Amino acid sequence: MLHLIPRALAPLVLGALLSACAPLNRITLLPEADGRATALEVRTSGGLQVLDQPYAVAAVQRTGNVDRDQTTAAEVQKRHGALLALQPPGVQRFVLQFEPGTATLTPESQAQLPTILAQARALPGGELVVVGHTDRTGSPQANDMLSLQRAQAVRALLVEQGFQPELIEAVGRGEREPVVPTEANVDEPRNRRAEILIR
Repeated sequence: MLHLIPRALAPLVLGALLSACAPLNRITLLPEADGRATALEVRTSGGLQVLDQPYAVAAVQRTGNVDRDQTTAAEVQKRHGALLALQPPGVQRFVLQFEPGTATLTPESQAQLPTILAQARALPGGELVVVGHTDRTGSPQANDMLSLQRAQAVRALLVEQGFQPELIEAVGRGEREPVVPTEANVDEPRNRRAEILIR
């Protein structure tokens, strides 16, 4: 089973699992910044608990038994505020829309570029990943090419405005990841997009 926890807490969780014979260890599942659901399985020779709600706690006893508990955001901040302050900022996501069948941004999306650049420059070592997408009009092969052209066009606009080219990756996903699933040859504006991830 995949264990998902915030990266900053991984050393604590690993230490807790490796030292089940130590007095008492507590593993707390924190919520993801973007609201995605996560889960963590805590297993010892004496028990198992699955943490699948934010602020769920697994308490590993000296006997190896694992008890489940619940805490709050306020309590976690009180006990581990210094550690939480060390977490890297979460990924920021922006979505830009395109004119039909082109790699030309809509005027509304073009207007978002200064905000995106400001957010990226505010992060030390900020990197951008631009992922181009299409709707399902046209062939899958043509959509693969168009999605990459869209990502590359956005990358070029960001570079023109002074962002370092080596910090921007452009990739195309074609019609594979629609926001709104449709039948073939359906013109869906929300699927004609580029997602910009700032990390």
